[in-house]
Amino acid sequence: MIQRVTIVGTGLIGASVGLALKASGFKGKIFGYDTNAEELATALKRGAIDEALKSREAVLLTDADVVILATPVLPILDWMEQLAPRLNEHQLVTDVGSTKREIWAKAAQLFNQEGRARFLPGHPMAGKESGGAALAEAKLFHGATWLFTPVAEEGELESAWRDLVKQFGAQIRDMDPKRHDEVCAWVSHLPQMMSTALAALLHETFADDPEGLAAVQAIGGRALRETTRLGASPYSMWRDVALTNTAAVAQTLSALEQRLAHVRENLRTPELREEFAKANQFRKQ
Repeated sequence: MIQRVTIVGTGLIGASVGLALKASGFKGKIFGYDTNAEELATALKRGAIDEALKSREAVLLTDADVVILATPVLPILDWMEQLAPRLNEHQLVTDVGSTKREIWAKAAQLFNQEGRARFLPGHPMAGKESGGAALAEAKLFHGATWLFTPVAEEGELESAWRDLVKQFGAQIRDMDPKRHDEVCAWVSHLPQMMSTALAALLHETFADDPEGLAAVQAIGGRALRETTRLGASPYSMWRDVALTNTAAVAQTLSALEQRLAHVRENLRTPELREEFAKANQFRKQ
């Protein structure tokens, strides 16, 4: 049923979707569009797409069975506004946005109506600390969870797309959009902000102390590398998460601040042992 796919945004995730489609045996044609000509060229060179679309209008005129919006959240919302009046009920739009409440609300408003395209909000829980088509890989989604927040009763197109995602090796899970954003704030957005804050603090502390910085780099070891790994992520990847999931992220940060204060206040008491016991229990689960 799905023979033509258009990927809007050919960075890490978009290009990886294209590579995963081909690796899973997809025989149709894959089009790609990106405002960054270099990313688009890289995706084409690596075989993630078969044809590069040169303009936004070309995307709006697409006759693709599935359009995948693989950009940050705010551009996804903009593309939804532009695509809704131009596509038809025989087409499906899906996305890979990191937050879902605003996307879900706009999908309910603009899509899944008579004469309009279908829309299935999605979010693959996969990625790297750095982006770009050059880092894309067909196995990026293998073993990862691919979340969906359905808007309406689904039809054959949605089922066909879900089948393709399964062929990527991903595990599908449906969630309520509000719950999605709350949980992702804990498991994805908070770790990113923690890593960013720690890496920024270390940079600020040792920026004018070359000897101290050399010592940190020499003895930091695996723990420091893993803890600050996400600190390499660019602001452009996380700006829209902060803007569209502000309340949930702020709530998790506040909870962590309180927990760190509790640890600080109990460095010399048995309460610290209890904190380690609870942490150990979570890891065992």
